[in-house]
Amino acid sequence: MDPRSFGGAADRPGSGGPAQGQTTGRVLVVGPYLRARRGSADIATIGSDAVRDPQARLDEAAGLARAIDLTVAEALIAPLSEIRPATYLGKGKVEDILGLIKAHDVDLVVMDCALSPIQQRNLEKEWNAKVLDRTGLILEIFGRRAKTREGTLQVELAHLIYQRSRLVRSWTHLERQRGGFGFMGGPGETQIEADRRMIGERITRIENDLKKVQATRRLHRAGRKRVPYRVVALVGYTNAGKSTLFNRLTRADVQAADMLFATLDPTLRALRLPHGGKAMISDTVGFISDLPTMLVAAFRATLEEVIEADVILHVRDISHEDAEAQERDVDHVLRQLGIGAESGHRIIDVWNKIDCFSPEERENLARIAARRPADHPCFLVSAETGEGIDALLAAIEERLAALRTVLELRIDAADGEGISWIHRNAEVLEKTLDDDHFDMVIRVDETKRDTAIARFQAVPREA
Repeated sequence: MDPRSFGGAADRPGSGGPAQGQTTGRVLVVGPYLRARRGSADIATIGSDAVRDPQARLDEAAGLARAIDLTVAEALIAPLSEIRPATYLGKGKVEDILGLIKAHDVDLVVMDCALSPIQQRNLEKEWNAKVLDRTGLILEIFGRRAKTREGTLQVELAHLIYQRSRLVRSWTHLERQRGGFGFMGGPGETQIEADRRMIGERITRIENDLKKVQATRRLHRAGRKRVPYRVVALVGYTNAGKSTLFNRLTRADVQAADMLFATLDPTLRALRLPHGGKAMISDTVGFISDLPTMLVAAFRATLEEVIEADVILHVRDISHEDAEAQERDVDHVLRQLGIGAESGHRIIDVWNKIDCFSPEERENLARIAARRPADHPCFLVSAETGEGIDALLAAIEERLAALRTVLELRIDAADGEGISWIHRNAEVLEKTLDDDHFDMVIRVDETKRDTAIARFQAVPREA
């Protein structure tokens, strides 16, 4: 996406913004974080309950801007004691930033917060520059990353929902006259209403298309259950190393880069387990703090792979200074998807990037991991070097095996068709020949359990 494509009041007729073609692609990133106190240290409060380090949050916002090839001229923290309804920032801070905009020849300001349409419009007027809030910036990145038709539809849906709330800003250059009794709308009102109607119609069409996508995914999942293949889903904060781990586990070549939201469209690959079994593994879009609600809703068709997964690998960049806050952000999105504390048995924590630590630090991390509850373990890995991958695969296999039933049966050695069915549909744990019969211990998925019991008079093995 060309940096000049950003829309805003500053470049429309009558707004007094820079003329078309004079944009520099330079951006000023502002972190307007509310002051809070924890002991004696300043911290930034973001969202309802997350607490983040201000500098780490600002660095992330600057990374988001660079992810779409914008040149960050300067990034600064603007501490706030309160949020101003008109401009979000105080008057003095607005004037200070205006000086920086002129000094750095900036034509776009990224505010690392959620702005109301009025606040965005007022700041654009004050600064004579385009203003983009955190939600808008994330949407721009998603718009650039989407490659498949499904991904494009999902991003467009989120973008339209966002734009619909911003129509008051989009048409500020139009006349907004009213009649004496208040029911005669001028051309501004007429245009806003027409745009709102067109956006609503387009949203309806996209939602219908996405319903078809969801139906197709349900068919695919039903097909996998018939085979059957268990599903493992990767989730985690953006840039936690999910795609690198995905490539390491599957020997695939999914794009993996040190970049926020390098991967957007979901990918499914076969995962070979240590003892020859197979599962399907899904690489999903990365999460981020304050992930726009409309994006979570729009990507629900994709994220259903996570909802339906048998095992969820929560990949964390344990080397990141804000790793704990990132973990809370991912947990928050999972709760939005209906994956709460009761689903903890499905989740395995993966502490990635341990190659960034010294041997002594790794030993300390290993001691911390060893103290975790047995039903919620974590594994230290390096997706880059392969360290810890074997132990992780063994844990995935063990977790998937717990979802299958162990049966004992006796089958005639001459029953080739029956023996063939067993080998195709179950995992043979033990097999001994007794005269002209095989005594077998098999592990079978619940979708094949009843068939095995009925066909071979198999009985569940006692623990």
